[in-house]
Amino acid sequence: MENGSTIRKDLELLGLKELEGLKYFYCPLLSVIYLGILIMSIVIVFVVLTNPSLHEPMYILICNLALNGIFGSSTYFPKLLMDLLTSTKTISRDGCLTQALFIMVYAYLEIMTFAGMAYDRYLAVCHPLQYAILMTSAKVIKVLINSSLVLFIVLLVSILLTARLPLCGTQIKNVFCDNMSIFILACTDTTVNNIYGIIMILVITFFFTSIIVFSYVHIYIVCLRLSKESRQKAMHTLGTHLINFSIFFLGFLFLAIRHRLGTINLPVSADVGLSMPSFLIPPLMNPLIFGVRTEALKSKMVLPFKKVDALQKLLRRIKK
Repeated sequence: MENGSTIRKDLELLGLKELEGLKYFYCPLLSVIYLGILIMSIVIVFVVLTNPSLHEPMYILICNLALNGIFGSSTYFPKLLMDLLTSTKTISRDGCLTQALFIMVYAYLEIMTFAGMAYDRYLAVCHPLQYAILMTSAKVIKVLINSSLVLFIVLLVSILLTARLPLCGTQIKNVFCDNMSIFILACTDTTVNNIYGIIMILVITFFFTSIIVFSYVHIYIVCLRLSKESRQKAMHTLGTHLINFSIFFLGFLFLAIRHRLGTINLPVSADVGLSMPSFLIPPLMNPLIFGVRTEALKSKMVLPFKKVDALQKLLRRIKK
C-alpha cells in the first residue's frame, strides 16, 4: 500500500444520519413500499409462469421486469430498514462491494429490460406481420439469459478493479454503496477504474437507450396516423412508460456521473434524494403500469378472486 494508507474494514453511510431523526416515519413508509413491491411483483411472476397463454415475449419481459424489481429492492430495503431500526451507520468493505455489484446489476438489467420491451412494442406496432417470426418466446429468453451473463461479467470486473484498491477514506454520502462512491476513497490512482467505468457506461447505456429512443420514436410516428381516440390512448400509454423509465434513468445517471463532476460538492441530503427514486418508484410502479394495466395479465390476476367470489355466492345459495 502506498502513502502509509490502511485498508478500512468498515465504511460509514452518511445518508443514514440524514434519515435518523425521522426513522420512525421512514421505517413504516419504506416497509409498506417494499411489501407492496414484493406482493405485486410476486403475483405477476406467479401468474405469468403458471399460465401457458402468457408465455409470450411481452409477458416474459414484464415477468423479468418484476423479478428485477424484487432483486433490486431486496439489495437495498432490508439493510436500510435494519440500519434505521438499530441505528447502525456502517457497512463492511466486503458488504459494501457486494451491495455495489448488486445495485449495478439491477440498474443495467432494468435498462436492458426496458429496451427489450420497447423493441417488442416497436415490432408489434410497426411490423405486425413479421412480429411472430422476429419476436418469439425462445429468442427473448435466450437474449435475456445471455445479456444478463455478459452484463454480470462486465460489472463484476468493475467491482474487482475497485476491490484491489486500498482505501484511505471511510465516508459514503448515501444510504447504500455504489461502485464510484467506494473507489473515490482510494489512496492510489484510480485512472483505470474511471476509464473502465466511463467506457462501460457509454457503451452499454448508449446501446440500450438507443434502442428505446429508436423504438418509441417510430411508435410515435405510427400513432400520428391513428384516429384521435386511438392516438390519445396510445400516447397516454407511451407517455406513462417513458415517465416511469425517465425517473429510473435520471437516478441511474446521477449515480453514474455525480462524482465525475469534480467541483460540485452536493450535500448528503441531495445525494440521497436524487438517487433513491430509482429504487423506490420504478419497482413499485412497474407492476402497476406493465402488469395491472395489461388487460390479458390483469384478467388472469383477478381470476382467482372471481372464483372465490363465485364459490362464496354458491355457498350462500346452498345455505338458503
